[in-house]
Amino acid sequence: MMRSWPVIAAMFLALGGLSAVAGYEMAPPRAAAWYEIGWPFPRDGWHAGRAFRCGAAECGGDVEVYLRPKLGFCNCDSGVADDDEVDRVSDVDMISPRFVPLKAGDAVAVADMPGRLRAYDLEMPKGKRIAIGIAVSHRCDLMAVAAQGSGDVGRVQGATLKFLEGREISAWMIAAMERR
Repeated sequence: MMRSWPVIAAMFLALGGLSAVAGYEMAPPRAAAWYEIGWPFPRDGWHAGRAFRCGAAECGGDVEVYLRPKLGFCNCDSGVADDDEVDRVSDVDMISPRFVPLKAGDAVAVADMPGRLRAYDLEMPKGKRIAIGIAVSHRCDLMAVAAQGSGDVGRVQGATLKFLEGREISAWMIAAMERR
């Protein structure tokens, strides 16, 4: 009986270690870097959307993302057709009416919805910022995404796209577009 105690103790330690690993693997991903903030823009013809912020420590510079569905606002046949449409519908003008595209936009898919993405320089009261405008479509509906941040365009764009790829935000966008 004396020799079985070390075997039993080893089994409990192994079981505890496996339980800890399983708990870590099954835990939902941490989203502490991003937190929801109030919709910062005045009311317009569309419903207020959702807004999120990521701090400089977590995202390499402060980044804010604003997204909202515009149901019935998209061309049912072609979706988001060109950069001019991204300029008009992505809500970048709500951040600042003084924005200038940095280059031609790119095709993008967000939450399995096709569309376009374009980067901008923003003139703000406290200096220049980078903005990202994204417009994606599902049937005759549009999801408008605008983001702003400090630093270089690649970092702001990367942080924004990574955030939008998250399971919770993707699910919300799909549900909002399907009116659920």
